[in-house]
Amino acid sequence: MPSTILSAVRQPLADALASVAGNVYSFVPESVIPPAVVVVPDSPYLEFDLINKSVIKCKINMTITVAVAYASNPASLDNIEQLLMSVLAVIPKGYEVSSVERPTVSQVGASTLLIADIRVSTYYNQT
Repeated sequence: MPSTILSAVRQPLADALASVAGNVYSFVPESVIPPAVVVVPDSPYLEFDLINKSVIKCKINMTITVAVAYASNPASLDNIEQLLMSVLAVIPKGYEVSSVERPTVSQVGASTLLIADIRVSTYYNQT
């Protein structure tokens, strides 16, 4: 059985990130408990290099969303900057970081969070 994108790409990335945040998700969770790191598809999600009967080779673009509780702007900004640097330090070999988006305040359920997105990509081959 061929590997899946979840098992070969998103889950290994989430496992590497588990050392820097208590709550790491390789999918969109129903609720987010900060501090959290969430790995989700970006847009474009898949960019194909090769498609034939035996091989599919593509570039996979993902977003690593980091989230901290938003209570005090200076403290929350410091917390998200520390979390961002920790996440960047543990991204595994084979993943490319393209950018980090500016932090924004977001309401997720009953929680107010400060979030920032890290854009990453890697390659996946399915044979």
